[in-house]
Amino acid sequence: MLKGIDPILSPELLSALRAMGHGDEIALVDGNYPGQEHARRLVRLDGHHLIRVLDAILSVLPIDDFVPEAIFRATVGQDKEVLDAVHRDIIECCRRHEPDRPVVPLLGADFYPRVKAAHTVVQTSEPRLYGNVILRKGVIYPSR
Repeated sequence: MLKGIDPILSPELLSALRAMGHGDEIALVDGNYPGQEHARRLVRLDGHHLIRVLDAILSVLPIDDFVPEAIFRATVGQDKEVLDAVHRDIIECCRRHEPDRPVVPLLGADFYPRVKAAHTVVQTSEPRLYGNVILRKGVIYPSR
């Protein structure tokens, strides 16, 4: 246990987050996602739902502000406009941590290759379908 660090952030996940560089992406995927097949590096957080993991990661991970889009979510089929409950929860969680950053819907044809290219994939036990999100790491600015 560490002070100020959410205990859901396992040593393996903390190591992956710390190893990521500016512009690297991390994908958080639901329990049905083929994580083992798509991941270059897979961190399993069995027993934990997506929003809990997303909230913990966003408590320590800076989001890229060098680009207009740095947070992405899966879509329901081919419809970018449909918001399932899990998508509303993703948007709400991200808004708490990054109020000025949009959560961009990506169709499967764009989402899956991005997951495969991600620095790390975090497999959760999220039971809701399409409960997948990608975060692009930003920088920590020097204090003045």
